Amino acid sequence: MVKNVKWFFVVLVFSSFISLSFVEKENLAEQISVGDVAPRLQLGDEVQPLNLHAGDGKYTLLSFWASYDAVSRVKNAALCRLANDNAQVKIISVSFDRYASAFKAAVKKDGLHEEDCFVETEGERSEAFRTYGLENGFKSFLLDENGVVVAENVSAEELSSLAD
Repeated sequence: MVKNVKWFFVVLVFSSFISLSFVEKENLAEQISVGDVAPRLQLGDEVQPLNLHAGDGKYTLLSFWASYDAVSRVKNAALCRLANDNAQVKIISVSFDRYASAFKAAVKKDGLHEEDCFVETEGERSEAFRTYGLENGFKSFLLDENGVVVAENVSAEELSSLAD
């Protein structure tokens, strides 16, 4: 009887540790908010991370999307066009398509500038996907010249107001 109680206790403690480890990871992804410095963004096997600091009083718009997600794709295309027309905004458009061919076709069809677009072929399994908390949908982040998040899920209207 005592042996069974010991094993029950061991299983209970072990399962508690496992569940706590998942909670911490979820909370880490949800911690990115206005006022925080944006986490370093490294895609796939890239040796150099993407530079999120625009400098010179400019903003960086970090837009996450995928060709299979129509809403994020339309929003990304609109934000890219506005950012390219606004000298105060540098855009970094990151797609989470598993296949580079789907990404390239979407960039071409949407009329995006290739130099502003990047692909993370690890998709939803990537570190960037978890770090930026994209489990509940694709987002965009507006960063100031120091890489601090000043807005989340920026609309086209908000972005166009930066030119004023």
